[in-house]
Amino acid sequence: MPHMSLKQKLEVLADAAKYDASCASSGTAKRDSRGGGIGSTEGMGICHAYAPDGRCISLLKILLTNVCVFDCHYCINRKSSNVRRARFTVDEVVQLTLGFYRRNYIEGLFLSSGIIRSSDYTMEQIVEVARRLREDHQFHGYIHLKTIPDADPALIEAAGRHADRISINVELPTVAGLKRLAPEKSADRIGSAMAGMKSAIVDAHDASRRYKAAPRYAPAGQSTQMIVGADAATDSQIISSASGLYESFGMRRVYYSAFSPIPDASAVLPLKRPPLLREHRLYQSDWLMRFYGFRAEEVGAATEDGMLPLDIDPKLAWALKFRDRFPVDVNRADRELLLRVPGLGTKAVDTILAARRHRRLRLDDLGRLTRSVTKLRPFITTADWRPAALIDRADLRARLAPPTEQLELFAA
Repeated sequence: MPHMSLKQKLEVLADAAKYDASCASSGTAKRDSRGGGIGSTEGMGICHAYAPDGRCISLLKILLTNVCVFDCHYCINRKSSNVRRARFTVDEVVQLTLGFYRRNYIEGLFLSSGIIRSSDYTMEQIVEVARRLREDHQFHGYIHLKTIPDADPALIEAAGRHADRISINVELPTVAGLKRLAPEKSADRIGSAMAGMKSAIVDAHDASRRYKAAPRYAPAGQSTQMIVGADAATDSQIISSASGLYESFGMRRVYYSAFSPIPDASAVLPLKRPPLLREHRLYQSDWLMRFYGFRAEEVGAATEDGMLPLDIDPKLAWALKFRDRFPVDVNRADRELLLRVPGLGTKAVDTILAARRHRRLRLDDLGRLTRSVTKLRPFITTADWRPAALIDRADLRARLAPPTEQLELFAA
């Protein structure tokens, strides 16, 4: 590996980290440096993530190295890939993080890595970065560490003591896909590492309820990422896999990353990337399961031959398939039913439930809660509106589907 300046390493290893989508920084504990140290997990702030309240949080998102002993077909940094290689030392990552923070460029660090020498050696280096930031420099900012499932469980456990969030990537939606495209990785080892992390997080949470001085452990939980479109997995399979991860391992988030063709690609990979809209629809489906009470089987029922339609969102697709569930009376229906109505979000539903205690709602009232009441009309009844035969129209999908072309910003 040729000698590089710190700036040259940063160019290579920041670019190499761009394929990792799981760098959101929400859900951690509140910390600040007013009592000493440096950094904070609060306030306004390279990688931009968004907290639940809409704040933009900037993270230094880098790899420790893009050198890797594994040869996963889909990875730009695989052993056989002809890419420019670089490697940070632990001291360099620590100094970069502190330097960027002091200049108010970032609020935290997202650190991942290729595998150098061995999984244990690499994990030791990652943990040492976090340890030095926390213990030697009293860094209170956000730290998200990408861990290595093959590493010693004690090292993964140590990462959780210093990091706000831990990521363990499931890589691909199916075991068959993982065996075919990343034969050096094991679904069993990945699952075991996730289970161990869940157990440690639960134990730490229980300890914090009993003892005020109990140390925090990965307070923002764990997340994972799966690649979409590199194998033959359908959207139904991806949704089912994500649901299993939430239920089995208490994931805070599952991220979806559309496969992107890479230089010198393996012959087993597809030649074209999947539509980015497919990734977007999967995120919408994920939202339905996490916040709208949909089960994986229900979201899967909205697919066509296992694939989510690209022209309409999954909630509308489900409603069109199950028209017998509609219309819903907004003045009588419970929260679960209201959340199934296309065009009604969680905040709108909560507002409806609060407002109807005082009076019967009309169509105009709903118009003030949504971007467009047109999408609502076929699926609801109000004090002054009934859709009549609108819900049964054969062209309802065409009427509700968004335009296929995005208009120019300044079009007349």
